[in-house]
Amino acid sequence: MAKNEPIRLQKFISQCGVASRRKAEELILGGHVKINGKTAILGDKVTAADKVFVKGKRLVMPKAHYRYIMLNKPRGFITTMSDDRGRKCVAELVKDVGERVYPIGRLDKDSEGMLVLTNDGDFANKVMHPKNGVYKIYRVTVRPSIDEEQLIKLETGVELDGKKTAPARVHVLHKEQGRVVLEMMLHEGKNREIRRMCDAVGLEVARLKRTQIGCVKMGMLKQGDWRDLTEIEVKKLLASPIVNGKPI
Repeated sequence: MAKNEPIRLQKFISQCGVASRRKAEELILGGHVKINGKTAILGDKVTAADKVFVKGKRLVMPKAHYRYIMLNKPRGFITTMSDDRGRKCVAELVKDVGERVYPIGRLDKDSEGMLVLTNDGDFANKVMHPKNGVYKIYRVTVRPSIDEEQLIKLETGVELDGKKTAPARVHVLHKEQGRVVLEMMLHEGKNREIRRMCDAVGLEVARLKRTQIGCVKMGMLKQGDWRDLTEIEVKKLLASPIVNGKPI
């Protein structure tokens, strides 16, 4: 629990391993619980900063076991943990993690590549928040070709839903007849943004793969596999590498 995030007292007692929530309610109703020296009542909420005693013994919340997972998402999977329409979800790919994790941001069904999942809400919010501008790098195959004018439009911004997209960095990795491979760096997270940007300048996206988030690269992780992020990688994702308002 975050230090300033209040939760119901009976939930706190249960998470400390003292009793079930139902039994915790009985302890509260029986006057056996105190918060900061005052007898608690049912409905009270506490934060990690509060001093909670049950029958004279102070409770200490166990340290949360946070997980930070990198997944190489294949095409055909939606970025959600469940789906009432029976579609394949990324939850199937991380069911052996041992913790309940959820994705930070999204990759659409037809896209692939690096996806980060966690059970740390504070970490997820920091990585996703626009003000932190954590950039993402994509390898994008487009058809049929690309000219200088299209490149400039993608880099300077394309109007989507009445608003211009933020400046991006785009350069050509490989070019052949009827097919071009681009590397695109963005620090926004609009729905299907790259596909819509390319469509707006007359390009068809044949393949889209995220290869990097912030300073953390996916590397040689096999498609459909996951691994824990290292402590250094977690710190890198929180570093928000921005120079003069643009991703480095």
